[in-house]
Order: sequence, then C-alpha cells, then structure tokens
Amino acid sequence: MESILSIKNLHKRYGFVHAVNGISLEIKKGNVYGILGPNGSGKSTTLGIVLNVVNKTSGEFTWFDGSQSTHEAIKKVGAIIERPNFYPYMTAAENLSLVCKIKGIPKTKVAEKLEIVGLTERRNSKFRTFSLGMKQRLAIASALLNDPEILILDEPTNGLDPQGIHQIREIIRLIASTGTTILLASHLLDEVEKVCSHVLVLKKGQMLYSGTVSDMVRSEGFFELAANDLVELERKLRLHPYFKSVDSAQDKLVFTTSTTIAAADLNQYLASENIFVSHLAFKKPSLEEQFLTLTKTANL
Repeated sequence: MESILSIKNLHKRYGFVHAVNGISLEIKKGNVYGILGPNGSGKSTTLGIVLNVVNKTSGEFTWFDGSQSTHEAIKKVGAIIERPNFYPYMTAAENLSLVCKIKGIPKTKVAEKLEIVGLTERRNSKFRTFSLGMKQRLAIASALLNDPEILILDEPTNGLDPQGIHQIREIIRLIASTGTTILLASHLLDEVEKVCSHVLVLKKGQMLYSGTVSDMVRSEGFFELAANDLVELERKLRLHPYFKSVDSAQDKLVFTTSTTIAAADLNQYLASENIFVSHLAFKKPSLEEQFLTLTKTANL
C-alpha cells in the first residue's frame, strides 16, 4: 500500500518542554488515522511540523515515499489546524471562490465541495450568519478544493454541539469513502472509535500505541452475568475449567476466562450445575477503557 506520510523519530523541544518525543508513524493511502491524546500530548505540534508551520528539533518526515519535496507535497494536502478564517461579510461561495483564485483552483470546485459538506442551500449566505458547526463545515469544504490526497483535521469537532459533531463525523465518513486518506487529531475517544481505522495514542509527546483501532480494543473480553443466587453463581464460576477471575459489579458478576469460550458453552455449563442465569452477555473493553488503561499505566 502506498505511503502518504512517513515520520521517523520526530522530536520538538520548547526549552525544557519535550512536546514531541521520538514519534514514528507511517500513514498509508486510503486509511483514516486518529491521533488520540489529552491536551498537551503533542498532537497539534506533530501536525504543525509535517505541514511545515512548526520547525522540528530533530528527526525526519517524508511525503509520498520521499518522491517530492515538502513544498510540492503540501499542494496535495488539505488541512485545518486552526479555527476557520473567512471574511465575515462575504458569502460561503464568495469565500471559497477567493480561495480558488489564490490557489489557482477552478471555481467549478466550489459547488461540488459545498454539496459534500451540506452547505449548498447556504451558498449565498454571509459567513457571519453561520453557526460554529457551519463554519467548520465550510472550512472542510475549503480544504477539499484542491482534491487533496490526504485531509488533515485538528480537533474538527471541538466546541460543537452533539448535532454539529454528528454532521462532521458523517462528512468525514463520506470523504473517506471516496478513498481520501484522513489524519484526524482529537481528544474525543468516541469520535476516533467511530470514524477511524487506525489510531496513534500520545501522552506528553510520547507514543504509547500505534496500530488499528480493532487491534487496540481486541481482547479476550469478559462475561457479565446475573442470577437469583449470586453467591452460588460465583462459586460455580470459580469451578469452571477456564476460570481466570470473577468480580462483583452492582447486581451482576464479571467473569473472565483464561481462553476464549462461547456464551452458549458457558450457559450450558451453568445449567448443568443447576444455575439458571437471568442475564448473560459477552463484552469487550471499549476504546475509552483501553485508552484509560494505557495512559494510566504509562510511567511518564
């Protein structure tokens, strides 16, 4: 798979602050990557470096397998790393037309991109009348005008209400479905889990995890059970041949096994022991639970 962006041992220092500390990452064509971490983890600094707006301290990065200079490569990149900055007295279409004129892009792209972000009906409305969510959608349209091979978004849903967040997510999914590579920085775990195929977890400038979202949440999982007699249920679970642990969780028990078993097999075992459960569900840790465990155990 073609490499869009390769980052190797990247560092950025601001005096005594090590904002980016040895980050390495490979962005492959057609995937949606989420850079996940709390504020101050180095997400925005990393994006600023690869977009040539922040000088790195050391390390290297190359665009498109190193076949092009950074200056040339940036022309194939669409990015939003700051708040939308348009002329308030101009309409949405006029603002995008101005961007086209500055960048030498055909103005025919304006209508096409407004359609993608759902602003066709507001194309003649002045920017100052837009809600925050609409402003953010117009910024995405602007970043798409040059038909970029990769779209970089820094906290695209920051400050938006639930409806605005949902709209941005749907736009990201739509753009990704066309084969555009997306690099998304966020501190919202739910956002990354819902739209990204890959995730990079940062804390204090260091990389804690890099891989697919599915691999990060993959685990043996656990069973959640309930019965009339929880004491007897726990006793029988402890006698199960694949018993690993059992814990109380309000009016239920959480049971983990040493190897993967089917819920039907566990139910059959309990029934053979005259235990009839009122609730049995197999669950896996969410991205949020895995993230919290990862960042909590990291000694940084």
